Amino acid sequence: MDARLNYFANPTAGKALKHFMSAGKALKDAPLPAATQELVALRVSQINGCAVCIDMHTKEAAAAGETAVRLNLVAAWREATVFTEAERAALAFAEEGTRVADAATGVSDEVWADAAKHYDEDQIATLVIMVSFMNAVNRLNIITQQPAGDYRPGQFH
Repeated sequence: MDARLNYFANPTAGKALKHFMSAGKALKDAPLPAATQELVALRVSQINGCAVCIDMHTKEAAAAGETAVRLNLVAAWREATVFTEAERAALAFAEEGTRVADAATGVSDEVWADAAKHYDEDQIATLVIMVSFMNAVNRLNIITQQPAGDYRPGQFH
C-alpha cells in the first residue's frame, strides 16, 4: 500500500507539518504521565481506525515498558482491571473528546469532573490538547492512506 501523499516530500505539507508536529513534541514534555499519554493516543487512534497511529503508539508504549496485557486491553478498558482510576478517567475523557458527534456536548461535566479528581489543571490542559492533536493526526493519516507496520520506536521524536 502506498500513501496518497508523501508529507515529507511535498513542500507545502512539509512546511506546515513541521510546525504542527512540534506541538506533538511539546506534549511529550507536558506534566501528564507518559504512560497515560500513550494510552490516550492509542485509544483515540483505535476509535478513529488510524493504523499508523495505532502502530506508533503501541510500539512507543511497549518500548517505554508498557505491558502487552495493558496494550491489548485498551480497546476494552471499561471491563479491564489493569488500569488505575486516573487512567480510566483519562480514557473516558479521550473517548468523549473523540466521539464529539455522538456526545453532542463533547466531554460531559461528569467525565470532566472525574478527570479533575485525578489530574491538575496543567494535566487537564494536556489531555485536551492531546485528544485534539491525536484526532487531527489521525485524520491526516487516514485521508492520505498512510501505511502502517514499519514504525520504529523513537522514529519521530
